Amino acid sequence: MQNKEKYANGQAVYQYDGNKLTYFFKDGKVKALGISDNNIMEGEWKFYRGTGELWQVGHFLSGKKNGTWIRYDKNGQVEYSETFIDDQLVKK
Repeated sequence: MQNKEKYANGQAVYQYDGNKLTYFFKDGKVKALGISDNNIMEGEWKFYRGTGELWQVGHFLSGKKNGTWIRYDKNGQVEYSETFIDDQLVKK
């Protein structure tokens, strides 16, 4: 988790809703969202470009990349897919 809670313009950097954690860009658009368990990323996370388009979907286990990660291009098409185990790339 980041130390800074607000950008200079007053926009929240992140917000918790139960165990759901959402990070924001300076303009208030969603930057990333997923589950956080004791400040550790867990399960599926989605990451967005500053323009609002989905950029990546990936999975964490105990804060480490684990499972399939898919990156999308600016047209929403799959750019590539990778598989991680314990933060180590095992298949691209």
